[in-house]
Amino acid sequence: MTAFTITGDVDPFLHVSLRKGERIYCESDAMVMMEDTLDLSGRMTGGLMSALMRRFANGESFFQQHIEAVRGDGDCLLSPMLPGAMQVLEVGVTSYLISDGAFLAAESGVDLRARAQNIGNALFAQTGGFFVGEATGQGKLVVSGFGSNFILEVVPGRDMVIDNAHVVAWDSRLHYQISVPNQSSGLLGRLINSATSGEGIVLRFSGQGKVVISSRNRNAFKSWIGAGIGGSRA
Repeated sequence: MTAFTITGDVDPFLHVSLRKGERIYCESDAMVMMEDTLDLSGRMTGGLMSALMRRFANGESFFQQHIEAVRGDGDCLLSPMLPGAMQVLEVGVTSYLISDGAFLAAESGVDLRARAQNIGNALFAQTGGFFVGEATGQGKLVVSGFGSNFILEVVPGRDMVIDNAHVVAWDSRLHYQISVPNQSSGLLGRLINSATSGEGIVLRFSGQGKVVISSRNRNAFKSWIGAGIGGSRA
């Protein structure tokens, strides 16, 4: 069976070992190296509509890379776009929802699709607007986060409140809702206080299941870089 191994301490690679006839798919431009027993092709996984929905839901490329062991067993190395850690998740009994840009690779038995969110989550989340990515089926799924990753275990009676920009993936059985991390009265007051304090929007998870989080905030980092570039031009 296909083996996924994360190798390296700083900005690691995903080392994938395939046996003849096995196939994986991954985000566009993820392939760094592969043996010549493997074939690489670009495809719209799941057809035109599925590709469009994933594009809107997770900001993924329209075409994904498909790597297949055609002429014998072979290995390849994959790498995410942003620097940071990766997490291998087992899809089967558990399916996962995925934040924007977190998908890296999956076995062919994993089905990646878009799932509708409720209007409250859609308006405020950074997880694809009205749709969020969902991985179902059977097999291994690899997600990446900006910075280091950590797995939280949510249990009944102990909700987890997590900054929205640090959420990478979560168990689809969990209930989640958008909130703000302060107690001001009224939604407008909470949003204004959140904006002025810099606390941002959070996700409140309840139920039982895993949440993968990352140590870095991608959007805050982009803003910091942008401010630095703008300042250097002044």
